[in-house]
Amino acid sequence: MNQTDKQVDFSEKLHPQSNVKKVIGVVSGKGGVGKSLVTSLLAVTMQRRQHRVAILDADITGPSIPKAFGLTEKASATELGLLPVKSKTGIDIMSINLLLENDTDPVVWRGPIIAGTVKQFWSEVIWSDIDYMFVDMPPGTGDVPLTVFQSLPVDGIIVVASPQELVSMIVAKAVNMAKMMEIPVLGLVENMSYFACPNCEEKYPIFGESRIDETAKEYGLDVIAKIPVDPRLASVCDRGMVELFIGDWFDSFGEKLDGNENLEEEVEESKMKIAVASENNQVTQHFGHCESFMVYDVEGSKIVKSETIANPGHRPGFLPNFLYDMGVNVIISGGMGGGAIDIFNEKGIQVVTGAKGESQKVAEDFIGGNLLYTGSVCRDHHHESSCH
Repeated sequence: MNQTDKQVDFSEKLHPQSNVKKVIGVVSGKGGVGKSLVTSLLAVTMQRRQHRVAILDADITGPSIPKAFGLTEKASATELGLLPVKSKTGIDIMSINLLLENDTDPVVWRGPIIAGTVKQFWSEVIWSDIDYMFVDMPPGTGDVPLTVFQSLPVDGIIVVASPQELVSMIVAKAVNMAKMMEIPVLGLVENMSYFACPNCEEKYPIFGESRIDETAKEYGLDVIAKIPVDPRLASVCDRGMVELFIGDWFDSFGEKLDGNENLEEEVEESKMKIAVASENNQVTQHFGHCESFMVYDVEGSKIVKSETIANPGHRPGFLPNFLYDMGVNVIISGGMGGGAIDIFNEKGIQVVTGAKGESQKVAEDFIGGNLLYTGSVCRDHHHESSCH
């Protein structure tokens, strides 16, 4: 467990000649859900509402924004910095494909280089008088999303999902990461939600029944839009003409952004519930055999309530479900069996192992971003497989 005495400031300075008012990240828990499409549609929607809009394409290894907008020219530079490429309607765009000689050249870089490139897109590109910047992030909760959250002044994120995935778990991962970084979640978007018959307009859930509404209710979030499977939308993207799309899916959200000067105030202060496997108020090294769970209710960056819950018993698969039913979002322990970790992951609960020390101090360190996951697995018992 690596705990620092003070929180490190990872923020990256904006280029001196840039001015960006609001930064909104578009994230997903997995790939292939249409995150770049949502980013493009959001940008076009706000551009149509007479705002100065930009897209920072942080999906370095899978950039698709330039193709959707039909950009063929490359980004240029002056002695002062890089200049983004403007779309047909004036949206400023920076993507790695605007710097590569060929669009099909693979980006075979390691994580630190990719993360460094994203920071350069923020600090070395001249973004002139931007009202809304949308950041298209790669899927998951790895290096680049963490870099964006820590280095850019993100005002809020939008989570994209689709019906055919494990919606609750995927959304939970993105939402919990946002909570860890104290970034508001502005809402959920479901892509490929249904197919509307062009003759009778009846909607068919061809990828399965939607669960987005119940998932949004579970986490206290809004459903921003449900985007249908529409061949016309796919066609305009393939032809680089996304700015000509016809659809009002994001109009209500655009009105909401227009009437909201402070995005943070629009979202209820982030809340979460942290459970620490404990013994005598110290983090135990054996999750399943802990004496009790110290449970902390957190609002924003403060613990507002704490209680001690006795361990109800150690039997396979029981404790993860017990804590899930209590509404726990994060579980912290010294060590934990692989089976328990798998169940927690299925439930969308963040697992932090390798912790040591006083239970509340460890919880406070987690809230402050000073507690790092080590991946410790309990192997002290010959029945490790039953350490559930």
